Amino acid sequence: MNKITSILLLSGCLVLSSCYKLDTSPYSQVSSSNFWKNEDQALAGVLGCYNDLKKENGFGLQFSYDCLTDIGIGYDPVGMGEIISGTFTDRSGIVVGRWKTGYDLIQRCNHAIAQIQKMEIDEQKKNTFIGEAKFLRALMYFQLNNLFGDLPIYDETIDLNKDFSSLKMERASTAAVLQFILDDLSFAIANLPVTYESKFYGRVTKGAAYALRGKVQLYAKNWTGAIADFEEIVNNKSNSYGYSLSSNYASLFTMDGDASPEMIFAIQNLGGTGFPYGMPMAFYMGTRSTFGSDWNNVMPSTRFADSYENKDGSTFNWDAHIANYNADNGAKKKAMVSTQNNGTLTQVPDTALLRTIYANRDPRLNQTLIVPYSHYLGWNANKERMMQLVLATGVNENFGQIRNNRGWMTYVWRKFVPEGNLKGAITDRAHTPINFPLIRLADVNLMLAEAYNEDGQLGRAVTELNKVRTRSEMPGLNSGPSFLAVTGKQEMQKRISLERKVELAGEGWRYFDLKRWGQLETVSKGFVEESIVGDNLLTRGYQTRHKLWPIPGQEREINPNLTQNEGW
Repeated sequence: MNKITSILLLSGCLVLSSCYKLDTSPYSQVSSSNFWKNEDQALAGVLGCYNDLKKENGFGLQFSYDCLTDIGIGYDPVGMGEIISGTFTDRSGIVVGRWKTGYDLIQRCNHAIAQIQKMEIDEQKKNTFIGEAKFLRALMYFQLNNLFGDLPIYDETIDLNKDFSSLKMERASTAAVLQFILDDLSFAIANLPVTYESKFYGRVTKGAAYALRGKVQLYAKNWTGAIADFEEIVNNKSNSYGYSLSSNYASLFTMDGDASPEMIFAIQNLGGTGFPYGMPMAFYMGTRSTFGSDWNNVMPSTRFADSYENKDGSTFNWDAHIANYNADNGAKKKAMVSTQNNGTLTQVPDTALLRTIYANRDPRLNQTLIVPYSHYLGWNANKERMMQLVLATGVNENFGQIRNNRGWMTYVWRKFVPEGNLKGAITDRAHTPINFPLIRLADVNLMLAEAYNEDGQLGRAVTELNKVRTRSEMPGLNSGPSFLAVTGKQEMQKRISLERKVELAGEGWRYFDLKRWGQLETVSKGFVEESIVGDNLLTRGYQTRHKLWPIPGQEREINPNLTQNEGW
């Protein structure tokens, strides 16, 4: 991570006192009379908008959306427990929180835009600041639209000092919301720089605005528009954007990947003593063996782990390695489960065979997940300790073993989970100092592949998808064996779906992919998630109405013009 940028974000917070008085309503503490006088203050005001991204109801728990898909499972509000079970309502904290925090960020951006527009500063810098705020506003409106559907649109013309108690707009149609988002992003594209000087690393760039606009158009099924925006930055059509795929997939989700040219836009996270400005990946993706002794509220599913291909690109099948494994839970337990006495293993399965099986899979499997009997550099008794994922009753971190907090025999995350104490960089489990990507080049390559495929350009679609596979040393589609052949649109759709699943796991986009593809119900309704050894863990309570979350009841009481989504 470029720590100068993170410190800059923090210093902006301190400028406004008490980490931005923009958190209050109405936002009168940062007014034109006592602030918004020069470029430094304009920058500090915009940085306050960035600060909201990492809030848990903003994008701070983005990774947890995977629990609502075939990628993950979870429990408690952090792990989307109510959504998984289907028991959430328009009063649920997660529903209310996502709406409120989303509009808080939007209003913060609106305030910054309105004030900066009136400032007497260099016009180009003024438009850059406004472009950043409009990008962030567009990003949040897009997220809210994907969760709730139609939305009331509030822009910078709203004077919160006067109008805070009368924000009673009706919900605009999704088409109108998307047009508002596209207009914001077009302004950002026209006014943001391709790069900043290094001390401003992490601020929104022109390339990020193109990427997000392309994504919005992809979701709207405007294939031509999406292709044009993605090609702009993939092929460097108008500018040299400098993006490239990292040669090391695993490094992207550590501190080493923070400034990778693959990162198009990422939340800048900071840790260390006195700097609690990170995201809680350790806290909720990590285990009791992770720094701070954590909760693994968010876990990978068994069916996700089993979906990774063999190294040669063929479909993986446990039965090809262990007789009757798929159908017989007894066979699973014999192959996977140990017995122990106070940390001493008394019976161990054929771990050499298991290592071989896992090693001969798509490399991203072992880079993303901690698999049975593999090791992970954890933290125990206030020091680094090598830990092993042992499937047995009574496992404990004090024995050098990775313990699932629920007592379940599951895979756990390696991706985003800190090793040791990151050489002193992490001092608080709720603030992991690893940047969290919201847009990276591999995602753009796969979205471009999807747009090409939908537009009838299968060959180009294969080329873009193969770039991502090649980076992880997986064989390309149409590269020889029949199991790699793709001859039509529907076959390619399935390939894109699988590639996005394994490439972007833990980044929280699968939920939104499945929704827009109309596949969320297929992978969710009534599905029983099982442990590695076949034990039933949870049953998904998905209902058709869940495709859109309910408009919060409290908001409808405040604003009677808000209609409710169908079925709620």
